[in-house]
Amino acid sequence: MAQIRLGQSRYASTRPVDILELNYAKPEKYRIAEIKAVGLTTLDEVAIISLSGLKVDDRIEVPGDAISNALKKLWGQGIIGDVKILVTKIEGEDIYLLLDLTERPRFSRVEFEGINKTQEGELRDKVNIRGRVVRDDVLNTAKRNIEKYYLDKGYLNTEVKIFQDRDTTLPNSVKLRFDININSKVKINEIKFYGNEEIADRPLKGKMKKTKEYPRVAVFKDAYSRITDADLESASAAVFNTEPATQEEAISYIHKNFKLNFLNGSKYIPKEYRNDKDNVINYYNSQGFRDAKIIEDSVYNFSDDKINIDIAVEEGRKYYYRNITFTGNYIHPSTVLQAKLGIAKGDVYNKEKLEKRLNYDPQKGDDVSSLYQDNGYLFFNIEPVEINVVGDSIDLEMRIFEGPQVTVNSVSIKGNERTSDHVVMREIRILPGQKFNRALLVRTIRELSTLGYFDPEKINPDLRPNFENATVDITFELEERPNDQIELSGGWGGFYGFVGTVGLVFNNFSVRNIGDFSKWDPLPVGDGQKLSLRVQANGRTFQNYSLSLTEPWFGGKKPVALSLSFNHSVQRQVNFFNPNSNPLDDNGFFKITGITLGLAKRVTWPDDYFSISNSLRFQNYEFNKFGTSFGLSYPTGNSKSITLNTTIARNNVDNNIYPRLGSNIMLSIAATPPYTSLNKNITSESPDPVKYEWLEYHKWMFDASFYSPIFGSSKWVASARAHMGFLGSYGDKIGLIPLERFVMGGDGMTFNNFALGQEIIGLRGYENQSITPGRDSRGSLNPDPYGGVVYNKYVMEVRFLVSPNPSATIFLLGFAEAGNNWGSYKDFNPYDLKKSAGFGARIFMPAFGLLGVDWGYGFDAIPGQRQRSGPQFHFTIGQQFR
Repeated sequence: MAQIRLGQSRYASTRPVDILELNYAKPEKYRIAEIKAVGLTTLDEVAIISLSGLKVDDRIEVPGDAISNALKKLWGQGIIGDVKILVTKIEGEDIYLLLDLTERPRFSRVEFEGINKTQEGELRDKVNIRGRVVRDDVLNTAKRNIEKYYLDKGYLNTEVKIFQDRDTTLPNSVKLRFDININSKVKINEIKFYGNEEIADRPLKGKMKKTKEYPRVAVFKDAYSRITDADLESASAAVFNTEPATQEEAISYIHKNFKLNFLNGSKYIPKEYRNDKDNVINYYNSQGFRDAKIIEDSVYNFSDDKINIDIAVEEGRKYYYRNITFTGNYIHPSTVLQAKLGIAKGDVYNKEKLEKRLNYDPQKGDDVSSLYQDNGYLFFNIEPVEINVVGDSIDLEMRIFEGPQVTVNSVSIKGNERTSDHVVMREIRILPGQKFNRALLVRTIRELSTLGYFDPEKINPDLRPNFENATVDITFELEERPNDQIELSGGWGGFYGFVGTVGLVFNNFSVRNIGDFSKWDPLPVGDGQKLSLRVQANGRTFQNYSLSLTEPWFGGKKPVALSLSFNHSVQRQVNFFNPNSNPLDDNGFFKITGITLGLAKRVTWPDDYFSISNSLRFQNYEFNKFGTSFGLSYPTGNSKSITLNTTIARNNVDNNIYPRLGSNIMLSIAATPPYTSLNKNITSESPDPVKYEWLEYHKWMFDASFYSPIFGSSKWVASARAHMGFLGSYGDKIGLIPLERFVMGGDGMTFNNFALGQEIIGLRGYENQSITPGRDSRGSLNPDPYGGVVYNKYVMEVRFLVSPNPSATIFLLGFAEAGNNWGSYKDFNPYDLKKSAGFGARIFMPAFGLLGVDWGYGFDAIPGQRQRSGPQFHFTIGQQFR
C-alpha cells in the first residue's frame, strides 16, 4: 500500500501535532526543507531517499506529481512492502517529508525435503535466491526451475510445495523450504502414427532420437496391463502358429510387444520431442515427400508412470527430380557441376541429400561447394529454387553466386594456455598468403584433434571475411584438456613382494623449459614432446623398467620425429613344488635389455596421410636356467640382436580416442643382418649357443582398421580390423628362431601372463596365451619352440558413444572376432580360425588413459582341449591395436 498524508509518524514524538487539511483542488508549491526515511532494517536511508527522486531544495506541488512519482519509484523497486510519504511539518514555503517504509523480508537460507544430497546440490545452483527479497515472481521462477530440472530427467509429475518460516536468527529474514515429491519417472509406453501409408511406423520411430518407447518383452496377459485378449490371439497366431497369420500381423505383434532398445532412454522431454517431430518430417522429405507435415499430435497418460503419444501425419505425394539447370556459373560448366551434384533426372526428391551434395558432405568431402571453396571462392553460394512443379515432378534451378577469389590474410590461435604457439601453428595447413581452401581448413581441424591437447568437440575456426579486400582472417578457438596420464596399481603379494604398476606419460613435455619453473605443471610443458616412464612388477617373478622420449618435430622445421627409448625386463622362475627349496630362491631368470633410436617422417606421396618410420634397436637376451622354456637346448647363455625396423603407415582417422571416420593402415618390417650367411663356420649342426649368439630373423606385421558411422548417427560406429604377422628366416642353416614369436589369446596384455621376447596378440573369448603352439609341451625334456611363426586375426565391432565428455569419454561395443596362430608354415590355414563374440565397454580418462572390460565367448576349443573355451572376462589398459 502506498499513500501520502499530513500528520504524525509512528516513529515521531508522542507530542500531538495539529493535522492540517490539504486542499487537493488547489495544490500549493513548497520547498523541500528536509527528507527522512524510517522503518529500514537492512537498506541504506540515503540510497532509499535517492531512489525516490526527491531532493532537498526541490520545489514541488503538494498534492502533485512529484509525490506520486516518488511513490511509484519506491514501489517499483520491489524491495519495499509498504510505502507512506508523510508531511510532518509545514513552515511557510518549507515542507518536511518523512518516508515511512516497510521492507520486504529477505531469504536467509533454502532447504529441500524429499530428495537426496546429489539432487539437492544440483538444485541449489538452479535455485540461487539466498539474500533476495521475498517476492511472488522469485518463488514462481524457483518452482519452475525445480520442475524443469525433473522434467528433463523424465519426471513429469513432480510436485513442489513452498513453505516460508520466519528466521529468528536474522532481522527481517525468511527461511524457504521446498517440499519435493518427484513421484515415479514417466516413461513412454507407446508411440502411434496415423495417416502413414507409405512409410511404416518403425522407421519413423527410429528417426525420433530422444523420444523412445521403453524397452520391454511382453508375452503374457498379466505381465503388463496393456496386453489384451486380442493381443494374445494375435500372439498365438503369429508366434505359436496355432492359427494362420499374415506376415503383417506377425510383424505388428512383435513390433508392439518386443522393444529391445535398452541403450536408449524413454524419457519424455518436451523440447526433445519437438526436435524429434522435425526429424520425422525431415525423414519424409528425404524419401521424396516434400509436402509431408504433422497435422495433429497428442500426449496423454496411459498409467501413473507411462504416457502414450499419438502423431497424425499427412504424407502428401512422392516427388521426383526432373530438370536440373545451373545459372550464374562462369568458372565451371554445368556438366561439371551436374556430375559433382550426383543427382540425376528421375531420382527421388531428397532434401537432405540435396543439401549435402550442394554445400558439405562430411563423408565424401566432394560436393559442389568444394569445387569453389577449395579454390579460394569463400563467398560462393548456391541456392536451389523450385521453378516448376508438375504432377510428381520438380524442376530445379541452381542459382549460383561465385564471388571473388579470397586470400588468407592472417591465421591466429587462442585458448592454448599450456601449449606453445609454435606447437599448434606447425599443425595448421591453411596459411597466410594462400588462397582459401576449405579442405585444408577441415584437415587442420583434424590435425589439431589428433594432437590430443585440445577437446576435439570444441575446436572452432572463426572466419572473418572481408568482401571488399577479398581476404579472410582465421582464428582457431581451442580449449585445452589434460592429457598426461598416470597408471597406478599395486599391493603387497606376501613372499612375492610388490605387485603393481607405476606409469607416467607426459604428452606435452618440454626439454627446453626445464629451467623455467613457471612452465612446470607438474613437469615442464608446452613443446609437444612425449616423455614416458613405467615400472611394472609382479613381485620377484617379473619386473619391467622403461623410459622413452620423443620429439615430434626434430629440428623444428619439418615433421620429423626423433625418439629414444630404453627398456629392461627380467622374468624369474619360482618353484612352488620342490619341498626342499624356498620359492624365493633363484630358480632361473630371463633378462632383456634394449635401447632403440627411431626416426619418423611424414610424407606427401601417395598422399600426405602417409608416414615412414625407421628405428635401430639393440637387444641383449640373457638366460640363466631358463633357455629351455623357449625351445633352446641350453638353459644358460646369452643372445643379442640388432634390428632395423621400417614402418609404412597411413592414418586419417578423425579422432584417436573415438574414431568415427577414416582408417589406420600399417605395414611393419623388422630385420636383422644375416649373420649365418656372413659366418661360414655356422651350420645347421652347430650348437644352439653358437647359432643363436646373434639372432637373425625378419618379421612382417600388417594391421588395418577402418571406421565408418552407421545408422545415420555420429554415436554409432562400425569398426573392421585385420591383423597378420609372419616370422621368417634367411635360409635353412638355423631356420626359424625360437624367440620373437607370436603368443595369442586373451586381452593382449602381459601383466598376469608375462611373455618376454615374444609378440603378444589378443583374442577375446580365450584365456591369455592359450592359442600358442608349443604351449602344452613347455617344461618337457625336449620341448617344441614356444610361440607361432604366422598368425592372422579379424575383428568386427559396433560401437556406441555414451559420453563424449573429454574428462571421461565412454563408449560401449559389441564384437565378433576370429584368429589363429600356427607354429609352422606347413600348418598354416587361413580358414582355420578360433571364433568368439561378446561385448564390452571403454572409458577414457586423461589421467589414466583408456580402460576397458570385455566379456567374450569362445566358440571353439583351444589346442589340447575338446570343450569350447566358453565365457571369459578381459580387462585392458591402453589402446590394444592388435
